[in-house]
Amino acid sequence: MSAGRVRRPAARAAGGAAPAESATSASSVTSAPPATSAPRTAPTERGAATSSKAFVAPIRVGPLAAREFTEVRFGGSGGQGVILMGVILAMAATRDHRYVVQTQSYGPEARGGYSRSDVIISDWPIDYPELLGVDLLVALSQEAAVGYVKLLRPDGVLVYDSENVANPPAFAGLRYGIPFTRLALEETGRRQTTNILTLGAVIGITGAVSIESLKKAVMGMVPPGTEEVNGKALARGLALDAAEYQQKGAVRPDAAEGDSQELGDRE
Repeated sequence: MSAGRVRRPAARAAGGAAPAESATSASSVTSAPPATSAPRTAPTERGAATSSKAFVAPIRVGPLAAREFTEVRFGGSGGQGVILMGVILAMAATRDHRYVVQTQSYGPEARGGYSRSDVIISDWPIDYPELLGVDLLVALSQEAAVGYVKLLRPDGVLVYDSENVANPPAFAGLRYGIPFTRLALEETGRRQTTNILTLGAVIGITGAVSIESLKKAVMGMVPPGTEEVNGKALARGLALDAAEYQQKGAVRPDAAEGDSQELGDRE
């Protein structure tokens, strides 16, 4: 990663408030200190703790593991748990002792409207809380895939639900189509665990955060009493073989046509 994509020093601290987006959106920002100091405990995560011991960074493996600066977008529909996915990823990144900004936006509908969650992860302080591009796009709906693929960098990663995204948009980088909902139903019998299974698969494939930190963040953020079922979903996602789901060859060039308006334009 070039230094030009890392925003430092922080003119606007990562822990500062993000600008308001709209009456139908919400935003939240969390931050982590550098790896040489103890982590700040996020008040919403159960079981998090500070430590004065020297920090040893957990191992990250995958195409995004070595990047100093990573911009992530989760996109889908209301009711798919997109917001929680972003919050958990941000919490996992803080456990890796990295700087993080997490923002979110959603439509007025409780279910069916658009929903997105953005996460910026950096080895250095972050001075701007909005995405300038996307290194990892996780699309759980056709609309999200088509609307946000234009933001993907050429060396980015596209992961989408292969059953909800019937016509994947054209993208020359790494692409993975995975039937997340079906796999969640097979493993747990509960559609509500799809987002956790998806997170497991995404991190297992990309290495955006460490698996160790992701597991702790999931257990700290899921509702009390659901730890076992969500743990099963997470394990299934982490165990997926990336090669089995990697999409190879050209995609129809017209697959991304028909709805060129980005979802963010509606905010």
